[in-house]
Amino acid sequence: MNKSLNMGSFIGVVGALAMIVVSIILSGNLMSSFIDIPSLALVVIGSYFALMIAFSLSDALAVFSAISLTFKQPIYNQQGIIQKMVSFSEKARREGLLALEDELEDLDDEFMKKGLRLVVDGTDAAIIRDLMELELSQMQNRHSSKIGIVNQWAALAPGLGMLGTVMGLVGMLQNLEDKASIGPNMALALITTFYGSLFSNVFFAPWGNKLTVYDAEESGIKEMIIEGVLSIQSGDNTRILALKLLAYLDPIARSSLEKELIKD
Repeated sequence: MNKSLNMGSFIGVVGALAMIVVSIILSGNLMSSFIDIPSLALVVIGSYFALMIAFSLSDALAVFSAISLTFKQPIYNQQGIIQKMVSFSEKARREGLLALEDELEDLDDEFMKKGLRLVVDGTDAAIIRDLMELELSQMQNRHSSKIGIVNQWAALAPGLGMLGTVMGLVGMLQNLEDKASIGPNMALALITTFYGSLFSNVFFAPWGNKLTVYDAEESGIKEMIIEGVLSIQSGDNTRILALKLLAYLDPIARSSLEKELIKD
């Protein structure tokens, strides 16, 4: 699986931050009013340390590598996989399953290679399905763990923001005799809530959602490969195999590839 830059992530982050800055300026406020390092540290660093309480240290450290994945776009090449499967099916029906052995070394997809290796070795279809679905399940568990950490960070950030606001209000209420400082102190107290909402809704929650989308896409590809491998193993007609795999594509991609693969 190759990766390219995910421009949507970059554009989204820059665009969201730009809109916040523009809104602050157009509302007549000063940007300096929304900058407070202690509040920022409480929300970002404080919520990150809270992650270490909720998860293991290694998991908390791994959250950054998980977030970095959202700025890369996986390239699965579904159409190429289907074409390869159809080619393998034609060869297996023409020359037998053992004829696929020479083709396996050139495969880039390790999941497909393992499945077809089992087919060539004469493994029972039920065992092949169990083994491949086990690997799929374990991949989903690993993904779910990383997604859960990012989502937990999204949940913790607003809470730390509210905590900072309460801390600021306590300090303000202890100095009520100085009425001129009430307004500025109240504004400063609310800054942490602003930071908590900002990081949760602009960064952490969208990142967690994008990782969820990636997980669903990769799971769908692996499910498609499992169906293709088992179809080849059972000796299905190549047309039947193609129809099974084309069902995993969106209508536009399916229509264009269907004309190429399914000929009358």
